[in-house]
Amino acid sequence: MARKFKSMDGNEAAAYVSYAYTEVAGIYPITPSSPMADHVDQWAAQGKKNIFGTPVNVVEMESEAGAAGTVHGSLGAGALTTTYTASQGLLLMIPNMYKIAGEGLPSVFHVSARTVATQALNIFGDHSDVMACRQTGFAMLAEGNVQEVMDLSPVAHLAALEGKVPFLNFFDGFRTSHEIQKVAMWDYEDLKDMCNMEAVQEFRDHALNPEHPHARGSHENGDVFFQHREACNTAYDKLPAVVEKYMGKINEKLGTDYGLFNYYGAEDADRVVVCMGSFCDVLEEVIDYLNAHGEKVGLVKVRLFRPFSIKHFVDVLPATVKKIAVMDRTKEPGSIGEPLYQDVVSALYEAGRTDLTVVGGRYGLGSKDTAPSSAFAIYEELKKDEPKREFTVGIVDDVTNLSLPLAEDTPNTAAPGTIECKFWGLGGDGTVGANKNSIKIIGDHTDKYVQAYFQYDSKKTGGVTVSHLRFGDSPIRSPYYVTKADFVACHNPSYIVKGFKMVRDVKPGGTFLVNCQWSDEEFAEHMPAVAKRYIANNNVNVYLIDAIDLAAKVGMGKRTNTVLQSAFFALAKVLPAEDALQYMKDAATKSYMKKGQAIVDANHKAIDAGATAFRKFEVPADWATAEDAAPVELSEETKSAIAQQVKNLLEPIDRMDGDSLPVSAFVGCADGQFELGASAYEKRGVAVVVPHWDETKCIQCNQCAYVCPHATIRPFAMTEDEAAAAPEATRTLDAMGPKAKGMKFTMAISPLDCMGCTNCVKVCPKGALEMVPTEQEMDQQPVWDYMVENVSEKKELIAANVKGSQFKQPYLEFSGSCAGCAETAYARLVTQVAGDRMFISNATGCSSIWGNPAATAPYCKDKDGHGPAWNNSLFEDNAEHGLGMAVGYEAVQHKLIAATQDIIAADGPSDELKAAGQAWIDSVNDAEASKTAAAAYVAELEKCGCEASKAILADKAYLTKKSFWIFGGDGWAYDIGFGGLDHVLASGHNVNVFVFDTEVYSNTGGQASKASNLGQVAQFAAAGKVTKKKSLAEIAMSYGYVYVAQVAMGANPAQTLKAIHEAEAYDGPSLIIGYSPCEMHSIKKGGMQNCQAEMKKAVDCGYWNLFRFNPAAPAGKKFSLDSKAPAGGYQEFLMNEARYASLTRSFPERAEELFKENEQAAMDRYAHLQKLLTVYNEA
Repeated sequence: MARKFKSMDGNEAAAYVSYAYTEVAGIYPITPSSPMADHVDQWAAQGKKNIFGTPVNVVEMESEAGAAGTVHGSLGAGALTTTYTASQGLLLMIPNMYKIAGEGLPSVFHVSARTVATQALNIFGDHSDVMACRQTGFAMLAEGNVQEVMDLSPVAHLAALEGKVPFLNFFDGFRTSHEIQKVAMWDYEDLKDMCNMEAVQEFRDHALNPEHPHARGSHENGDVFFQHREACNTAYDKLPAVVEKYMGKINEKLGTDYGLFNYYGAEDADRVVVCMGSFCDVLEEVIDYLNAHGEKVGLVKVRLFRPFSIKHFVDVLPATVKKIAVMDRTKEPGSIGEPLYQDVVSALYEAGRTDLTVVGGRYGLGSKDTAPSSAFAIYEELKKDEPKREFTVGIVDDVTNLSLPLAEDTPNTAAPGTIECKFWGLGGDGTVGANKNSIKIIGDHTDKYVQAYFQYDSKKTGGVTVSHLRFGDSPIRSPYYVTKADFVACHNPSYIVKGFKMVRDVKPGGTFLVNCQWSDEEFAEHMPAVAKRYIANNNVNVYLIDAIDLAAKVGMGKRTNTVLQSAFFALAKVLPAEDALQYMKDAATKSYMKKGQAIVDANHKAIDAGATAFRKFEVPADWATAEDAAPVELSEETKSAIAQQVKNLLEPIDRMDGDSLPVSAFVGCADGQFELGASAYEKRGVAVVVPHWDETKCIQCNQCAYVCPHATIRPFAMTEDEAAAAPEATRTLDAMGPKAKGMKFTMAISPLDCMGCTNCVKVCPKGALEMVPTEQEMDQQPVWDYMVENVSEKKELIAANVKGSQFKQPYLEFSGSCAGCAETAYARLVTQVAGDRMFISNATGCSSIWGNPAATAPYCKDKDGHGPAWNNSLFEDNAEHGLGMAVGYEAVQHKLIAATQDIIAADGPSDELKAAGQAWIDSVNDAEASKTAAAAYVAELEKCGCEASKAILADKAYLTKKSFWIFGGDGWAYDIGFGGLDHVLASGHNVNVFVFDTEVYSNTGGQASKASNLGQVAQFAAAGKVTKKKSLAEIAMSYGYVYVAQVAMGANPAQTLKAIHEAEAYDGPSLIIGYSPCEMHSIKKGGMQNCQAEMKKAVDCGYWNLFRFNPAAPAGKKFSLDSKAPAGGYQEFLMNEARYASLTRSFPERAEELFKENEQAAMDRYAHLQKLLTVYNEA
């Protein structure tokens, strides 16, 4: 049957095939595999049928371990069951994988192979996760590109059925899972035609069923387990032939030549690489080039990795081969070689081919880009008489010297005629979405082949994005970054100022488009000299466009993407101009209709405007000899740890040039431990508009600072001397309040750190703030710098109220969170209460990504060098990890108490030392008193100088009372980590938990959690969630000894602060749940500009309730209901967020029913809380 072509990524290809053969999908979100499950869920909601004539039954579980258990149970009951996962998620499934394989159940786990976290979390691709599963008994099938995922995924399902062995079907995370290619699709009739229905029936008949009951999963002793375990050998011996059979069926239908191993290259090659995954396509390009230039090289692509068939492997090797390099995309420290290398060595030994030289290389860990230069280097290394037995490519290892040198400039190996483009955008500006549309427009409306890949930094919305696009008349096999581009666009002018290396990727004669509000003269002033020289000497065509003002003018706000997409089509001339405009409008209608007609209309206006809005910049002749400024060297005085970290790590990472860093750059932090406070050095300057403070209207309430997610607006109270020394642009008022007499007040703003969210402007009760162009406020940057560096903290002004709390230094600043983020506003506030003594255990999720990007920690220290000690373990174990921090600290402190008691009991020490020691012991559970007592005790210990004193002084950092906080989102607290959280709260230990409740898995792309509410649309809930939100607060309250609060900063700032203080003061476990509006909610008319206002609306209408349960409060006052009775407007609140409103367009009748249930549940909940007032407050 003729195949249709469609532009899609690897995840969609795998989901499309798996849907055909799947009856039940047990799922749980994890990057980068979540889109597979989401596709399946959406298709099921639409009623799409599999080859058996039914929609897939999709079941979202609380964790990957739970999903694997569901898969196991469903298979046992006779349903063909699939799951989708990666990385730590896959590792959580391993215990069940042993069971599923041991029972010969025909499941398929589709895996976007991803790095397993070690010294740091990495969400990108390599094979470390799948290699951890090679001993489970699962067969393992690998694909190298999107077309192969489409073509070969059926083999996993079909061979699992007939071979009675489950399959792990994997492809490279991000590089294949998220790369968009134009692929030929299967017709479901063809997929059905290949399916052995007798094997399906045999599987059903053998399933567990009370109609023909059996028992599985027995207990066996040492007398029989070994023999029984060996009984499965026959299935694995036969499986290669089964796989080969189904590959043969596919080859018959498609005219392909897929095999268990495929050879590519010269028939008489003397040098061969063995590899699996996306790097194979890079190797093929280089092989074509080298063989065309007289060399003899080749590649063996591994498709069936488990079981590894020695015969099939040896059969494809050319007889002339002398040297083999085996490439592994994983690292196994301490081993004699990585897994594929060891298998190849063993296979060749078994086959008697001991005459061959075999070496092993590592590449591509954590999605490290592996370009043709790496492939050239491997084949060059194999020319040597004695090539390195172990090596790496794609990095510079100047420590153990394992890396192969890469040529500075290698030939362009992409297919002739391929057009390559690169777009530098800002997360949330729509660049990535626009480019996805562009590639689909080109792919779906022309005969051209297309490829798109998207690169990100580790910030949330507001980070750097780089889109790599290729299209041409021949199939595209280039799974690596674009570095020889016909067209490069810079969508954010700050990248020019920061010196990002964008221009170097433009081919001679290519085009460079810059989005900025600058005149030609200003543009020339901002361009680095190295970029000027490259432009002039390579005849690069430069165009300027002001999409910023244009977007605002047509109603697109800050989203410049559509204007710039239109300019791209006009300049690149890939399609006729008129056609391109119409295709863009059609795509915009399809993409944004769910957000309403007004959004669609604004996009159409932007498309028309962008097509002609650019102007050509005439490159001055003197650019050819432009001079660079001398690089700034660190002086001896500035060679502090943080200064070195900023210069050597943060700066190159920030400008997306981390690939250039050698191994030696990380020797001092091999364990992943970085200095705090690095984010203050970024000065990203990404906001187009920032707040201007009008001191004549200000009432010094400090609400603006209270809500600022990035701590970029702060009040300062100055002495006369401090005010006199302030920069000229400083504007001041007489500070209000009896304790501030004689002081001057200013509201300092950092324009280079501000994200332009406007939350401060919206919350100001007097209109004392307005958003203005950033350039207009640049004179305030020196003011900010002076205030932070030179103005002392006025302890007498710090108080447990909204105004007073903001005179305390925040210990969280300039994070990588989205503009307007609620999570960071809460976390920052907690640090202002306990930051100098905090331990933070942070669950993996949004708050860990913005909380500690590599070398760029936004948590910071005070002038005494104190600040939060932060750590992330995993997603699922955060509560337990936080408890471990507390008990670990307590263990060391108890040792010091015992040592102090020994000193007190001894005859020798002075009375002063004994008194100081006893005073410290007495104060050890009081945060402030323990600081004073510890300082006095340390002074006496230092005077003493005895061995016992020295031992205590060595651990003096453990003397004061610390505050233990556990941060995480609702996905962690309500779902995957709930069991641990429940146990930690029940333990009675004095730890504090803050849950940022966005009601959705924000970090993995917006999947439903048990915090999601009735009717809410999310991934894995495409037709609206049908169950109520879990009452986590009440579960915790049921223990009776856990402090519990629900808060919403924008609804009641004072109540939020009070809850944090009460939780911190309570000598026992505490849980605070903060309502956190999120980008995923798609709030209408301003989005996250309205974050704080949306919290207030949620509370006013009864959607979210405020309350506190304090076990330490007097009888009759333990439970406080802090929000008033619902005031109406409930449905209006729901319809103001696209996460609800979109359901009215896709399933209108269902939406009406679910929204009514949602409102009724909210009214019932408030009535229930009123009853709790009586229950908990009875004397």
